[in-house]
Amino acid sequence: MRIALLSYSTKPRGGVVHTLALAEALAALGQDVTVWTLGRGGDTGFFRPVDPRVRLAIVPFVDFAEETVGERILRSIATLRAAFTPADFDVVHAQDCISANAVDRCVRTVHHLDHFTTPELAACHERAIVRPFAHVCVSAAVASEVADGWGITATVIPNGVDADRFASAPPGPWREWFGRYVLAVGGIEPRKGTLDLLEAYALLREQEPDVRLVIAGGETLFDYRDYREQWEKRAAELDVEPAVLGTVDHGELPSLVTSASVFAFPSTKEGFGMAAMEALAAGVPVVTRELPVLREVFDGAVRFADDPPGFARELRVALADPTSHLDAGRALAARYTWPAAASAHLALYRTLAS
Repeated sequence: MRIALLSYSTKPRGGVVHTLALAEALAALGQDVTVWTLGRGGDTGFFRPVDPRVRLAIVPFVDFAEETVGERILRSIATLRAAFTPADFDVVHAQDCISANAVDRCVRTVHHLDHFTTPELAACHERAIVRPFAHVCVSAAVASEVADGWGITATVIPNGVDADRFASAPPGPWREWFGRYVLAVGGIEPRKGTLDLLEAYALLREQEPDVRLVIAGGETLFDYRDYREQWEKRAAELDVEPAVLGTVDHGELPSLVTSASVFAFPSTKEGFGMAAMEALAAGVPVVTRELPVLREVFDGAVRFADDPPGFARELRVALADPTSHLDAGRALAARYTWPAAASAHLALYRTLAS
């Protein structure tokens, strides 16, 4: 089967990580897979090496500093649409709203639902739900939101996780640099709940003054400068200095995760929680926000909180008792594999084709 998986970027964001891992697992099943994406910022390849059995079609996309987010969205859609060749494929599967808007007929994975105020983004989000002829969600909670909001029935296929990559990662120099640290991955942005985490960290330091907050990641298509400025101002008011690493090299991320004392996951919206699942695979205790989707995926393997005082309390408990959920977390992470996800996708594709 000739399968096209469409993404919007070459950068290390969750949807892009998902796209590459799914493509590689489908190729391992003998499928003819091509990943189409936009090469932002002059990129000619992805943030990590890709299995050579997967074909890559990276469409050049120049960034313009003076462009608004809405203008960039519209140009992204138009650029990918102009380059893509749908007649070459039996299945076209878009992984985000930009790529779903760039094609006329596709399967769409709805990883999570957003609420945008930028008109172009709001329209892109709506079209990317109502126009595809079939839908996949990575959790039942998101599938329920899609059904409630649009009357659409989605097939639920959970994410995989490369558990071995994190379980076997050797510790790097991170503990030497930061000592004990709480790690968050995803950058400083509203959906990641980073302001709440900052408030929780300030409370945590009152009883654990030696613990550092480390934030990794943050490559994004959107403009979060105002939120970042608000976050930095609040950090100064609270007299705390988190370590903000930016994008961490793909090869170094597992050691960063496995060296953490606790992994914090205060996202306000998620579809599955792949980064938290990777932390569980590494044997690191996780504290996540109390959301239906995260309760569905992680119940029994993590600690939950719903506000900064709650996060501070649960982070402190996890620091004091890091092994209480260890076996359950590792077992949970081992359950979700990319071969299983690929097999489920392939079964769906064959059903649609028939």
